[in-house]
Amino acid sequence: MARVRTGVRVMGAVLAAVLGASLAGCSSTGGKRAEDARKSAQAQGRAAVDTPRWKIAMVTHSGDGDTFWDIVQNGAKQAAVKDNIDFLYSHSDQGQQQAQFVQAAIDQKVDGLIVTLAKPDALKDVVAKAEKAGIPVITVNSGSEKSKEFGALTHIGQDETIAGEAVGDELTKRGRKKALCVLHEQGNVGHEQRCAGTKKTFKGEVQNLYVTGTNMPDVQSSIEAKLQADPSIDAVVTLGAPFADTAVKAKQSAGSSAEIDTFDLNAKVATALEAGTLGFAVDQQPYLQGYEAVDLLWLYKYNADVLGGGLPVLTGPQIITKDQAAKLEEYTKRGTR
Repeated sequence: MARVRTGVRVMGAVLAAVLGASLAGCSSTGGKRAEDARKSAQAQGRAAVDTPRWKIAMVTHSGDGDTFWDIVQNGAKQAAVKDNIDFLYSHSDQGQQQAQFVQAAIDQKVDGLIVTLAKPDALKDVVAKAEKAGIPVITVNSGSEKSKEFGALTHIGQDETIAGEAVGDELTKRGRKKALCVLHEQGNVGHEQRCAGTKKTFKGEVQNLYVTGTNMPDVQSSIEAKLQADPSIDAVVTLGAPFADTAVKAKQSAGSSAEIDTFDLNAKVATALEAGTLGFAVDQQPYLQGYEAVDLLWLYKYNADVLGGGLPVLTGPQIITKDQAAKLEEYTKRGTR
């Protein structure tokens, strides 16, 4: 019996040693191995999951050449690789054209749909068709107040009114007295909400200026004319990163001392913040909007998961100033901020 007990003790000690070595290996290198394997799979275009090859379409209200939507797509595409998703993208800044793209996705029998509701009236009927066809829908970026009403699983983005209020607070803190809010897309409810939110909390005066966002020379000349006509304007707020640089040029041409601020972040904006050419930017993290929308549709298909509890999943706003710009510049250059 003593020999048996001794043998058991020896075997137990061996097993403990093996297990301990195994656990030590897991704790010291296992996580790194897993992360390396994940990165390697993504680099080679291989999925990190073994679920079916589902097809997800994203249809946005983006116009041509808007770098904001490049960042959204970067996030969506990375999540699509990870989740073994066939990702389709289409866009139009015309509501009816956007609705036609949504209908085309329904006709392709996609497994999930991501859509923006900048012009909700144009999308209401076709989103209802998607749901009737059994296609789960997530809204992103615009139309959070209509998302639940239209039957979407959730909305991912920032509350545009809250974002505008944050801008108003920041302008007040900076001692500004009169702000010009530049709207570059007619009929975009989110843009109206941003300027209205700014007006709500800003202790000074806000004037709206409507421009044709697809025509940058027109944008520049319109801002320049306004600044020349009213030297009391000491802040210009653009509603998209591509328009910030144009506003800076308009300011210089007009000989104005107004501070230029903007919604959204990209590499040029980060550089301008560091240089002091821009005062601040409002970041709504577009990469997250694309990434989380795809990932949440995958989770819904795989595990019936839904986030938000009936409320939007907020990705912003975050006020970015010169102090944070240097840290974020690296990320903006790779297209993830």
